[in-house]
Amino acid sequence: MKPAVPATLDASTLLSATRILLFALSAGVLVASLYYVQPLTSMLAASFGVSVPQAGYLVTATQIGYVLGIVFLVPLSDVLDRRQLLTWMLIAKIAALLLAATSQNIIVFAIASVLMGITASALMVVTAMVASYAPDHSRGRMVGTVMTGLLLGILLARTVSGTVAQISGGWRTVYVLAAIVVAALLLMLRRILPNEAPRGKLQYGKLMASLADIIRQEPLLRQRALFSGLGLGTFSVFWTGLTFLLSGAPYHYSEMQIGLFGLAGATGAFAANTAGRMADRGYARQATWLLAVASLAGWALIGFGAHSLVLLLVGIVLLDMGVMGLQVTHQSIIYKLAPHARARVTTVFIAGGFIGASAGSALASASFAAGGWPALCMVGGAMPLLLLLVWSKYRHSQRRLERAAQASIT
Repeated sequence: MKPAVPATLDASTLLSATRILLFALSAGVLVASLYYVQPLTSMLAASFGVSVPQAGYLVTATQIGYVLGIVFLVPLSDVLDRRQLLTWMLIAKIAALLLAATSQNIIVFAIASVLMGITASALMVVTAMVASYAPDHSRGRMVGTVMTGLLLGILLARTVSGTVAQISGGWRTVYVLAAIVVAALLLMLRRILPNEAPRGKLQYGKLMASLADIIRQEPLLRQRALFSGLGLGTFSVFWTGLTFLLSGAPYHYSEMQIGLFGLAGATGAFAANTAGRMADRGYARQATWLLAVASLAGWALIGFGAHSLVLLLVGIVLLDMGVMGLQVTHQSIIYKLAPHARARVTTVFIAGGFIGASAGSALASASFAAGGWPALCMVGGAMPLLLLLVWSKYRHSQRRLERAAQASIT
């Protein structure tokens, strides 16, 4: 079978504006499966005969799966043909979505959720590919565009799943339609991605062991992985807990109405591209501080969300601008490290982020059950506050770390 595109395809063709938008769409579609469940928790709870906070742990299941995929599958893209790797991951993604759609109990759905998470890690194969082909002077902008698609996928997944479930009268249609969309995406990506020559001999044990070497050798990566964990942790606390607030008193909103709140958060996704451009121009340190403050300010307003819808909406925009902008800022920094091992750098960074996200969704369920919305807001607000405290302690060494990272690649 002939390759869909030449193996010698140059970077300028692969990273044309149209294809960068397709990669951004791919990231959004793939990550969305981690978040379809959030506005559906009350519907799933009724379907499976469990409480809403118990159904909330299904969000944790998808995020645990995502971390497993990031750790055990994404590093393979440093040595394997990424076109073939993506093909198999997307086929498995379709199977996982169909398993979710046909689940008859919460155990089967939880297994499907873990599998959806594992296969969603394909989006980081796409992101690492863009970073590896992109020239240094525009890497932040290109990765920022892909991350904008990813972040819009995270937020609009709630709107789409809530709307589809409301119109169709059930949650299963959401996952059937998602499987069809992923199948279409698979066909499009196979048409545009080049077949790649192997970039080394696959020695899986050594590849996994090299992750520890990268963590040890790159202090800037350790720092940004921690920050990513705190950022995605606070993000997950909010978006998991929001359903608990809006489905009960005083709101009593439907799944469709809850999903529409993703539109407010989606406005924050446009901070991602701006953050990427700031990082390209050398303002990553300043962006880190400003975006962390925005996240904390968002929680200050969200705390009044049980009594004021306006303050809740403004808080959502601030929180999402902060978290999304921070993610792109982090990635613009880490992708300057270890150019020969960008997929493994991605693995360490994203694993750190989604360990935080998994903890955040679990903490959302536990804190809301223990103390309602005020307790949840205290847990969520503590994370950007901790990020700022850590940043304040280490910001004086940041310039030294960045100079050392730059020296290691020159």
